Amino acid sequence: MSKTYFIYMLTNIKNTVLYTGVTNDIIRRVYEHKNKLQKGFTSKYYVNKLMYYEMYSDVSGAIAREKQIKGWTRKKKDNLIKTLNPLLRDLYEEIC
Repeated sequence: MSKTYFIYMLTNIKNTVLYTGVTNDIIRRVYEHKNKLQKGFTSKYYVNKLMYYEMYSDVSGAIAREKQIKGWTRKKKDNLIKTLNPLLRDLYEEIC
């Protein structure tokens, strides 16, 4: 049985803050962010809008990609987001 892993990027309503994470259940994880079920950065700064995600079949590939993206400039992250989501919509409803 193979698992699927995701890297994802979230932002706040004004698109001023970015958060990059990794999970094996993107629907559950974004739901947790949206409902502030985990205390921390995303709940403090109201980061709950899914802007971008990628799927991986192995956790090490997902973690490596997460670290790579976290090392990028904001401009490079914004350009990546626009490749999947040029209108900057919340993608959560599309994946549910």
